[in-house]
Amino acid sequence: MNSTQFSNFKLAAYFDTGLLKYLFFMSLTLLYVLILCANVLLIVIICMNRSLHEPMYLFLCSLFVNELYGSTGLFPFLLLQILSDIHTVSVPFCFLQIFCLYSYVGVEFFNLAIMSYDRYLAICYPLQYNTQMTSNKVAMLIAATWFSPFLAVVGTISLSSSLQLCGNILNKVACDNYSIVKLACSDTTVNNIYGLVTTTLIVVALLILILYTYVKILKVCFSGSKQTRQKAVSTCTPHLASLLNFSFGCFFDVVQTRFSMNSVPVMLRIFLSLYFITCQPLFSPVLYGLKMSKICNLCKSLFCWKE
Repeated sequence: MNSTQFSNFKLAAYFDTGLLKYLFFMSLTLLYVLILCANVLLIVIICMNRSLHEPMYLFLCSLFVNELYGSTGLFPFLLLQILSDIHTVSVPFCFLQIFCLYSYVGVEFFNLAIMSYDRYLAICYPLQYNTQMTSNKVAMLIAATWFSPFLAVVGTISLSSSLQLCGNILNKVACDNYSIVKLACSDTTVNNIYGLVTTTLIVVALLILILYTYVKILKVCFSGSKQTRQKAVSTCTPHLASLLNFSFGCFFDVVQTRFSMNSVPVMLRIFLSLYFITCQPLFSPVLYGLKMSKICNLCKSLFCWKE
């Protein structure tokens, strides 16, 4: 039977928490509001201040827009499901959510990769930086950051939506493409190959690029002056912390989706599986806002004034 014969998917990972569901609802609502406020604030600061119209901050702005995009693809849905007694989602909306969450992950990795490339040029080739990182190149990199993952995810959804499914129960709290593929009665070889290729090209290749740039940056730091080391530390530390935080969240989600994690408590398993989309969108703006002096000073000027 074809997947279109199902009008919805059932999300089986939800369980009755009694009155605690209201506590979860309020906690997640607060988290979502903080994510919206933090990211919108930094986007406005970067857009409204011409001194921040530099490649590094434009890439940061793209990152913050993606945090808003990804969190909005999950939080409203999650809040509605927490209060609901019937945990179902329509097939079209499920694939829409997959598109949002998967493209969010791809754009995030692309953003982190071009930011590491930008720092690599600034630290390793400071004299050639302005000629290398032109406004046209910045625009092209940001466009590629968004267009490439979107295109890849469209292919993923096209393949999954054409599968013949034998069931409609997803053991998740949100829609997941791999969980849908596991329900297939038909051959999934093409889906698996496509998923492996896109993951290799987007995630593995970008992580190799990031690793290469940081090896080069470290070489310059160890052989350069104290001022060079300070510049590298101040600009690269938040980026590296954001990368590690996001990679950890994605890694655990992949592991718990593909392997049995019954030994891990259910609540902890659900939290860690959503960590990359619930905590990263707040972690990044707070981290960059505190660690990058220009942004930090402009934030202070908005909320503080001298007598």
